[in-house]
Amino acid sequence: MFVITTAFMIWVCGCCGPLRPRYKRLVDNIFPEDPKDGLSKSDMEKLTFYAVSAPEKLDRIGAYLAERLSRDVVRHRYGNVVIAMEALDQLLMACHSQSIKPFVESFLHMVAKLLESREPDLQVLGTNSFVKFANIEEDTPSYHRRYDFFVSQFSAMCHSTHEDPETRTRIRVAGIKGLQGVVRKTVNDELQAIIWEPQHMDKLIPSMLFNMQDSPELDENPAALAESCFRELLGRAAYGNMNNAVRPVLVHLDNHHLWDPNEFAVSCFRIIMYSIQAQHSHHVIQQVLSHLDTHQKDTARVRAGIVQVLLETVAIAAKGSVGPTVLEVFNTLLKHLRLSVDFELGGDSRRNSAISMSSGQRGKESEERYVQNAIIQTIGFFGGNLPDYQRAEVMMFIMGKVPVYGTPCHTLDTVKIGSVLPLSSPPRLVSVTSGFKSKSMSAALPSTFLDPLFSISLMEDSELRQLVLEILHNIIDRHDNRAKLRGIRIIPNVAALKIKREKISKQDVAFMKKHGQQLYRHIYLGCKEEDNTHKNFELLFTTLAVLTIELANEEVVIDLIRLALALQEMAALNEENLPMWPRCGIMALVGAYLNFLSQMIANSAFCQHISKV
Repeated sequence: MFVITTAFMIWVCGCCGPLRPRYKRLVDNIFPEDPKDGLSKSDMEKLTFYAVSAPEKLDRIGAYLAERLSRDVVRHRYGNVVIAMEALDQLLMACHSQSIKPFVESFLHMVAKLLESREPDLQVLGTNSFVKFANIEEDTPSYHRRYDFFVSQFSAMCHSTHEDPETRTRIRVAGIKGLQGVVRKTVNDELQAIIWEPQHMDKLIPSMLFNMQDSPELDENPAALAESCFRELLGRAAYGNMNNAVRPVLVHLDNHHLWDPNEFAVSCFRIIMYSIQAQHSHHVIQQVLSHLDTHQKDTARVRAGIVQVLLETVAIAAKGSVGPTVLEVFNTLLKHLRLSVDFELGGDSRRNSAISMSSGQRGKESEERYVQNAIIQTIGFFGGNLPDYQRAEVMMFIMGKVPVYGTPCHTLDTVKIGSVLPLSSPPRLVSVTSGFKSKSMSAALPSTFLDPLFSISLMEDSELRQLVLEILHNIIDRHDNRAKLRGIRIIPNVAALKIKREKISKQDVAFMKKHGQQLYRHIYLGCKEEDNTHKNFELLFTTLAVLTIELANEEVVIDLIRLALALQEMAALNEENLPMWPRCGIMALVGAYLNFLSQMIANSAFCQHISKV
């Protein structure tokens, strides 16, 4: 009889609320009869106090809330769902300083349930709760927690195609915020290095870029939010993660054909270069170079678009930050310059089925020139950003690619390379030598540099010869006197120019003994070119003047006088049958230079003679 009575009492009491676990009663009490009334504030305070006082019950509270939420989602009781998530948020904020690992698992399970639903409001609700959780700093790291599902789900939301524009924007904004939350929660956790792995970056990065491409005029702009998240991610990238962060950008630009036009590509890499740590800049440059290699058979416009992006990365990179990749950069650029010239000349049979210059061929030639100018511009800008010791190496490297006149390799295509290499408007290679300061001319102008440089000076192109002279000026004029010497003119008082100079060193004396005659010869040959313009003669005059200031001892002065008289004789006798214009230019050059030289050496008899003539 006693056994039956006891069993009956247990059955009866089991159906009554007072015998339910306290944490369940406290959870049930926060839900009002009418969900529109919202979370019961007083009952929520009781539940929070209980959770703080008995943290060992926190995981059970979370599991029970998750059970209720799942049931309410299935039954479309969305008012109760909102209340459950609000309660979870408050419990997280109140108890995050304690051990909440099991509770977090229940919380993430509930967020996942909301994200999986097709209701935009529930997706946004779940995202907002996840973002709040992401901003919580946990006391101990998580050894087993993974966010693979959240990366996939938030990325999918970033690409929402909901038919209602306003709803679509809400979902996309929520997706971006969710990805930003994942980044903040995982990127600084050594145990969550997996976030940088390709399978996650291949979802994160394209989702941000996809939204950055579109900028609707709304209060919450997905493009601005995506850019902010993109910058934050890159700013946290370590050296070992740079490849996985930048590669998806390049792939996205490929897949969406964003190299031509390339405004968005340029914008992306500006963001990248300004967001990453400065010491990682050279790694980005290397990746763009490698990507250029993979596109060497693409259209000229695509290749030019990638080169222009490379120029942007170089322009932003800190001076000298390119490190050991300097020659690799120039080697790659020169290789693509050669390929472009080869395509233009018809070296690729797949691109040129006819030898004749059809309208299509002329159009391709024009596009290849577009590529060549982009490459030369990048070479020039890159070289101009290097320290002097690297700049000297680069000058040798570039000129080593130029065929020397008269050698067996001096064929049609190599002549084309030699002429295209330094040619641009304005000439970009001059910037490699601009600001170059070398104490010794033998170090700045070795034979490996002079020979190909002078080879260009013999080409039948007045602009190329001008370029050679400008490069020489940049290297020889170590005291920046060129601006005072512009224009072929009779200077009444050279002393008034306040020319800066130093005593010639022993190394420079040795340099002139070795290379002086070569310099004089090319100046002489350069003067008698029939297509010389006024600028050619001005630059030749400046060359003679700079040599006098920087490298002239008594022996060099005598050689320079002999050179000037030889030029005068050539113009007067005209054995070369030169037209009147270049003969007049030579005579003007000689008169202006001898006037300058006589005052520089301060020989009174010589000065009187020159003045009289």
